[in-house]
Amino acid sequence: MSYIIDRRLNGKNKSMVNRQRFLRRYKKHIKKAVTESVNKRSITDMERGEKITIPTKDTSEPVFSHGSGGIRKRVLPGNKEFHAGDKILRPKGSAGGGSGEGQASNQGEGIDDFSFYISKDEFLDYVFEDLALPNMVKKTLNQHDEVEFRRAGFTTSGTANNLAIVRSMRSAQARRIALSASSRRKLKEALAELEKEENKDIDLRNKKLIEELNLHIQKLEGKIRKIPFIDTFDIKYRNIIKEPIPSTKAVMFCVMDVSGSMTQQIKDMAKRFYILLYLFLQRSYEKTEVVFIRHHTSAKEVTEEEFFYSRETGGTIVSSALELMSEIIQDRYSPSEWNIYAAQASDGDNWDDDSPQCAQILSTKIMPLLQYFAYIEITPNAHQALWHAYEDLRGSLGDRFAMEQITRADDIFPIFRDLFSRKALKEAV
Repeated sequence: MSYIIDRRLNGKNKSMVNRQRFLRRYKKHIKKAVTESVNKRSITDMERGEKITIPTKDTSEPVFSHGSGGIRKRVLPGNKEFHAGDKILRPKGSAGGGSGEGQASNQGEGIDDFSFYISKDEFLDYVFEDLALPNMVKKTLNQHDEVEFRRAGFTTSGTANNLAIVRSMRSAQARRIALSASSRRKLKEALAELEKEENKDIDLRNKKLIEELNLHIQKLEGKIRKIPFIDTFDIKYRNIIKEPIPSTKAVMFCVMDVSGSMTQQIKDMAKRFYILLYLFLQRSYEKTEVVFIRHHTSAKEVTEEEFFYSRETGGTIVSSALELMSEIIQDRYSPSEWNIYAAQASDGDNWDDDSPQCAQILSTKIMPLLQYFAYIEITPNAHQALWHAYEDLRGSLGDRFAMEQITRADDIFPIFRDLFSRKALKEAV
């Protein structure tokens, strides 16, 4: 015999609260699924939600249960069909009531993994969790685009929403005390003299003096009452001023090799890395600009569309891109006003005599102006001259310079996280 009772109330927005609690509980499983998904997605399919699958055994919860036999009363959730006293049929099958996980069943039933979907925003939150641009500092701008509103005392003019009630009442009280101080003092003296006169014997009282004192007291009290409770002079408003604040504006230079040695597969991996970087910047930093530079034998600044989808190709002179980057910084991005970052992707192939020149440009013209420079070499082969030229600089440039090699698509996301991980940046500092 079982009694089924359901007295639960379904509150508003309960589903959203439960969903956030669920996502926090299974965060480890979701992050693992998101990482695997990023490595599998194409470059045009990075910005969408994801289906997450969790083994059923990981969603189980501890429960209390009774032994077999006896008559029990139960409270079970989800009842829409039964009322107290209704009899229900015993479940068909074995004592367990169904097929167990991983067991064969002649009914075609079993226990599947638990699956659910996360939205695009939730997906990107997990992708870019714990990532940050390194060495980001506030810079003072010549023309302040950002201001903050702050309190600067009180003023006698303003709008109703800035009315300072307590300060206004305090000012009114102070004014009344100041204006009535003389009258209150005279009133106190008159009351004391009147009390002294009235305490005398009837024969000794001066009736004329008592009348004069009463008349004088009435005049003083009337004078005090005429002082207005609040005056326009008493009304105070919170003074809110705009104050320019230092800005955390940043610019990211994306430099990509599109020479003939860059196969389509290598270009696709480079684009996937840059798409991750671009989404990260757009999502995490509102004031970040992105400059796209493509190069073969010559370099040029291009649009986002050209950077990711143009098929232009040619020989390889990497220094042309670094020279163009230096010129753009000098023209548009003063290091005193901007946090400047750069990410360069190449297969390492370069004109024979150009790699030493690249190292020189990087060390003398670019790195003194930058917060961080990341070089990504995409090749399954041994490192070439450009890698070795940059490697000679690594010791002198410190934590502001990083080099990584990508050999296959699965390396992209882990290396991206290594380059911009908050934990790694703290350890470097």
